[in-house]
Amino acid sequence: MNVVIAGGGTGGHLFPGIAIAEGLIAKNPDTRILFAGTKREMETTVLSQKGFPIKRISQEGMKGRGVFRQLRAAARIPGAIIQAGLFLGKFKADLVVGVGGYSSGPVAIAAFFMRIPVVIHEQNVLPGLTNRLLERFAVRVFVSFPESVRCFDRKKTLITGNPVRKDLLAARTAKKDPKRFVVLVAGGSQGAHRINEIVVDALRIIKDVPDIYFIHQTGEKDAQWVRRAYRKLGRDDRTGPFFDDMATAYGSADLVVCRAGATTVAEIAVLGKAAILIPFPFATDNHQELNARGLSEQKGAELILERDLDGGLLAERIIYYKEHAAELKKMGANAQKLGRPDAAKRIVEEILRVCGQV
Repeated sequence: MNVVIAGGGTGGHLFPGIAIAEGLIAKNPDTRILFAGTKREMETTVLSQKGFPIKRISQEGMKGRGVFRQLRAAARIPGAIIQAGLFLGKFKADLVVGVGGYSSGPVAIAAFFMRIPVVIHEQNVLPGLTNRLLERFAVRVFVSFPESVRCFDRKKTLITGNPVRKDLLAARTAKKDPKRFVVLVAGGSQGAHRINEIVVDALRIIKDVPDIYFIHQTGEKDAQWVRRAYRKLGRDDRTGPFFDDMATAYGSADLVVCRAGATTVAEIAVLGKAAILIPFPFATDNHQELNARGLSEQKGAELILERDLDGGLLAERIIYYKEHAAELKKMGANAQKLGRPDAAKRIVEEILRVCGQV
C-alpha cells in the first residue's frame, strides 16, 4: 500500500503524521510512505532522520494574513493541485492522510478528483480551517477530542485521540534522577520567544534554590541569547534550539512548562507528565487555550495565560511543585487518565478498513 501523508509546517501537524506512518509500517512493513509538506527546515530534518521522503507543495496559508498575501495564496491553489496530482500519480498513491496545515489542501483535493480515498486527522479541540474545508472530500475524519465531533459529519467522524510517536511512548517507563528536580521547557517545535524571556527572568529567582535543573528547547531564533543567559547565571542546564531526543527530555522531566498545542497536550497526557500550560495568545481561533482547558479542568495541568505570567510567578510555581511532590504526582496521574496511547493503532485499523485490507 502506498500512502501519502499531507500537511505539516509545525511539529503539531507533523508528529501525528509520523505516528500514523510508523503505525502503518508496523502493521505492514511493505507500506510505502511519502510526506507532502512545506519547505521548513525542521520538517525536512525530522523526516530525513526518520527515513521518510518528502515532496514540497508550492502553497502558503491564507487565514490571518493581509489581503495581498491571501490573493497570492489563492492564485497558487490551482497550480498546487496540479503539482500534487502529478506526484500522486507517479507515487501510485492508494490513500491520502491529511493532518492539517495549508499544504494538505491541494493534495487532498487532487486525490479526491483522482478517486484516491482521503482521510483527515484533526488535532485541536476547534478544527482548523483546512480540515473544515477538506471534510467534504474525506471518507473518514479522525478527531482528538469529543468536542470536535460537532464540527464534522458525525456519520464519518471517529474519536481516536491524537497519535503519539512510538519513541516517545518509551518515556513512560524512564527513570528520573531522584537527586534533582527537572523542568522541561518546550515552546513547541519552533520555540516561544515570550516563554523564553519569562523562564530567564524566573532563573534569576530560582538560581539560589538547590537541585533544580532545566532542559530548555528555545527555538532557533532565541538559542544563542538564552544559552548566554544561563551561562551568565553560572548554570550548566541543557539548552538547544530543537531536541531530536524528546523521549529522553520527557523521561527526565518532573514538570513540563510549555505551550498548549494539541500534539504537546496529547504527549503530556499519554506520558502522565505534570505541566504548566501557557497557551499562545495569538493562536488561530484561540485553539491553544481550548486545548489547555480540556486538561486543566480535569486537574491534569495548571493553566496560566501569558498575560498573567511573569518570571516571579513562574519561579513561585516551579518551587511550589518541587516542594509538593504528592500534588505533582497526582496532576500527572490525572493527565494520564485523559491520554490515548492507542490513537495511532485505532487510526491505522480504520485506514486499513477504508482500503479494504481488513
